[in-house]
Amino acid sequence: MKLGRLGVWYSTDKLDGSQLRDFVRTVENNGYSNLWYPESRGYESMSLAAWLLSCSEKLTIGSSIANIYARDSFTAQRALISLNALYGDRFVLGLGVSHIPMVEGLRGHRYDKPLAAMSAYLDGINKSAAAGELPVVVAALGPKMLALSAAKSRGAVPYNVTPKHTAEAAAILGPSKWLAVEQKITIETDPAKARALGRKELSRYMALPNYRNSWLRQGFTEDELADGGNDRFIDAMVLWGDADTIKRGLREHFTAGATHVCLQPVHADGDFAARDRMLTALADT
Repeated sequence: MKLGRLGVWYSTDKLDGSQLRDFVRTVENNGYSNLWYPESRGYESMSLAAWLLSCSEKLTIGSSIANIYARDSFTAQRALISLNALYGDRFVLGLGVSHIPMVEGLRGHRYDKPLAAMSAYLDGINKSAAAGELPVVVAALGPKMLALSAAKSRGAVPYNVTPKHTAEAAAILGPSKWLAVEQKITIETDPAKARALGRKELSRYMALPNYRNSWLRQGFTEDELADGGNDRFIDAMVLWGDADTIKRGLREHFTAGATHVCLQPVHADGDFAARDRMLTALADT
């Protein structure tokens, strides 16, 4: 399996079945190679993957990410193998340790030390397969988790990061690994409107320690993260402007060493037409 250069990341919980089918066709018809989706409080990850695969013909579907506390490693491995057997090797299993509220508060599990928990889970996934043989990637942000991704999986799927982080991740992973980077975008040339959309989209992540710690490592300060994030922070997290401006920003990730970039279109609630226009405008990045 190979990852294409450009994909799409989207929060699928906001869409019903028919909307998901239409969205898959939009992504596929615009020539994107991959569609990535999260696992949060809505759709169960493996069930959703089967639906998305059934709605597409050649699109590779990737979980970004499936929560390791939602199913044991054997079940995750069998789901990965089953989906690829049934849908022509078009599924990538992206795994993450999630966040304490989603693990202890929502699921009632104990949130273990992230690095040790992921290492043990990957060992379970890789039983009967060589490390890095299966299409498994890890939601890695810090250097130790990136190194673990390189050792025990096909690569990493960083989220909420800058091209500087991409360069650091590429150096840790090495040239043979996948580095699939998520980047939020909005085709909006009014600074106030663009940043308002960005702050609203990022608000759900601002209270999560995993992301805050990552942003501090990336060079942002607590003051810059306060009150929804200052302009420098928002502009780094959400590329905005006309299509050419956004394309230049996306290319910075490739220059930094990304092997794949997945666009997350940011738009007003329910404005799916704007989402689709953005994907069409940026398809030839």
